[in-house]
This record gives sequence, structure tokens and C-alpha cells, in this order.
Amino acid sequence: MATWPDVLAALEHAHNAAGPTSTRLETLDAGMAAEIEAIAAQIIPSTNGPGASEAGVIYFIDRALSTFAADSVEAYRVGLEQAQEQRKRLFPESTTIASLTGQQQMALVQAIETSSFFELLRTHTVLGFLGNPSYGGNRDKVGWQQIGFEDRMAYQSPFGYYDAEIANGNRGEKK
Repeated sequence: MATWPDVLAALEHAHNAAGPTSTRLETLDAGMAAEIEAIAAQIIPSTNGPGASEAGVIYFIDRALSTFAADSVEAYRVGLEQAQEQRKRLFPESTTIASLTGQQQMALVQAIETSSFFELLRTHTVLGFLGNPSYGGNRDKVGWQQIGFEDRMAYQSPFGYYDAEIANGNRGEKK
């Protein structure tokens, strides 16, 4: 079971590894990373703004597989093998998932979307996309921008109705 410090460590790794020119991976090899990134890019595509690729999600996933999700390495290996088998059935002339067109990748994703591998990959993709950028993933806060999150880090009261009443001098006395 993952602990929050382990998740934060994975996010920090993603932050350090996902610099503009960095290609440092700890657990995944380059080929496996490219295949996983291609699927992640279909989960959170770049059609209407930055997606999983721009957020550096693959670096978060790589770190997750060496820390809090180390017990999922085999699930990724087996799941990716099954995805490759499905790719070969759907697109016999293809060589990799990453080399498929966007439409072909989406067809593949639809074919595997009920698998436990896809659920695991989707969870890790969302964590990497929306995680706190100070720890990594969510590179340049692209995930937060997509959901309209305001990164103020300090919020001013009043937070709710009762706080506003107190701020206006009404301490609950009846008028």
C-alpha cells in the first residue's frame, strides 16, 4: 500500500527528472517508457492544451514504480505485453504503440480500457498530471491550469458564511 511520503517522493523525482532536456529514467527502459507515455497521452491528450506528455507524467510513473508502486512493476510488464498483443491483433503491420497514429492509439486504448493495467496506468497518469508541481509531475502547473485551480498557496478569510459574519462584527448576537 502506497504512503503519502512515497507519493511525494515520486512527484519530487518527476520534478527533477522531467526538466526540458532530461531523459533520466530509473525503472523503465526507454522503449517501455515510450509505449506507456503513448497510452498516457491518450488518457490525457494534448488536443485542447497541454496533456500527459507535456506534464512529464512518464517520469512520475517511472518514479512511482521504484517507490510507492514498486509492487506494480510486474503488473505494468504483463499489462504492456497484453496491450502489445492487442496492438498486433488490431494493427498487424505496426511495430510499437508509440508508432501508431492517434486514432489507432485511441482504438487500442478502447480495447484495453477494462483491464486492471489500464486502470493502474490511468490512476498514475492522473496523479502525475495533477500532483503538486513543487514535488514534480504537473510540469509548469499544466494540470492545475487545465482544471482552473488557483495556486495562491494562502487564502484570505472569510472562508464561509460564519467567517464573514464574524469579519463584519456580528459575533452571533441576535439583533
